[in-house]
Amino acid sequence: MTDNRLDFAKQDGLIPVIVTDFKTGQVLMLAYMNEDSYQLTLETKQMHYWSRTRQEIWHKGATSGHYQYVQSIKADCDRDTLLAAVRQEGAACHTGAYSCFFREIYPGFGKEK
Repeated sequence: MTDNRLDFAKQDGLIPVIVTDFKTGQVLMLAYMNEDSYQLTLETKQMHYWSRTRQEIWHKGATSGHYQYVQSIKADCDRDTLLAAVRQEGAACHTGAYSCFFREIYPGFGKEK
């Protein structure tokens, strides 16, 4: 049997969660979970996070209607970071963008001058 316990103690009770679109693999956002938000996510199959700003559990979509439905969750080798693939309804970003990662800093390959 696989040990699926996560190491919440390492980072003051929070673990980062990288959230991707399950169809495209596009990174949508980075958020944090505590043990309670993690358990709610497993129980409801909808993403719940810990808001570091508001210091409360945040059910993604409860206010905006832009829910995230869990398709898979994987832990890294140290069990202190999660990778969640979701079916995103609407925008993931509070700005209204589909992904929070839309600000290009370094243009990357294929854009040489």
